[in-house]
Amino acid sequence: MYLGLDLGTSSLKAVLVDDAERILGTASAPLGVDRPRPGWSEQDPQAWWGAMCDALDALKAAHPAALAAVEAIGLSGQMHGAVLLDEADRVLRPCILWNDTRASDECAILEGRFPGLHAVTGNLAMPGFTAPKLVWAARHEPDVFARTRRVLLPKAWLRLAMTGEAVEEMSDASGTLWLDVGRRAWSEAALAATGLPAEAMPRLVEGNAPAGRLRPELAARWGMKVPPLFAGGAGDNAAGAVGLGAVRPGDAFVSLGTSGVLWATTAEFRPYTAGAVHAFCHALPGLWHQMGVTLSAASSLAWWAGITGPISRASGRRTTTARCAGSSPASRAEPNEPR
Repeated sequence: MYLGLDLGTSSLKAVLVDDAERILGTASAPLGVDRPRPGWSEQDPQAWWGAMCDALDALKAAHPAALAAVEAIGLSGQMHGAVLLDEADRVLRPCILWNDTRASDECAILEGRFPGLHAVTGNLAMPGFTAPKLVWAARHEPDVFARTRRVLLPKAWLRLAMTGEAVEEMSDASGTLWLDVGRRAWSEAALAATGLPAEAMPRLVEGNAPAGRLRPELAARWGMKVPPLFAGGAGDNAAGAVGLGAVRPGDAFVSLGTSGVLWATTAEFRPYTAGAVHAFCHALPGLWHQMGVTLSAASSLAWWAGITGPISRASGRRTTTARCAGSSPASRAEPNEPR
């Protein structure tokens, strides 16, 4: 029996799967996002912990025997967030999320400090990535930055809380701007440009490698016979790629959600920052991927579908009457009106 945990931005989701890959049970717990200032987006890691406990408590209530038989746990989750910890692994401030834009100025600072950033990390410096957030913290919250001894991504923090081990896998680490993506190792030069030592980073593993065991007291809480082994896991897009079977060079797919992603699996590290393409490690050993991302996707398409109407699959023609300037206001969407 296996347990999957996905730490998303809006909820934490849990799924129980048996050896035949049949889903036996699911549970989720909602998460909120704090926006203390325009462009800021934060979450308290303790909210992740509470959501995880709520989801597993629900699975225990509904499927106690299946949960007790869990042997391994896989983690996926939102990428790029910055959880700052002190010497005792206490959280110093709310996590700065992937969709936070406060570190725009710090991107230029980071690239100026490390001219080789694009070639080594395979990515342009963008405010959503983790490293510019730490440059921002050093400039605007120097007391917090001075106390920072470890920086973790969201799912790595959840793993630390569940196992006591600070471990991250390659696909999620690629989204920090601290990974030498071609070498699949932390870049000391990229870290130095952010004012951090290599010791501030978690241990790296591949996504299918062992990455700690559940704490015995937590295994007892959920009735598990043996503390399950954690896999390295995957960042959200890499997890989707594995689930779709995009695990061979040349495999590609489009994903439309809050953001939109065009993914292509590659056999080697192929940076193309001139085209603003991301180049990351895949969650599986010996594989990488290129990725084009837009921050607004499905909601924009839904708005456009509300304006134009759906298209019939059989004829390729629109199934609604064309709307023109003379139509009744009640029969057409205003430009900013949700549909």
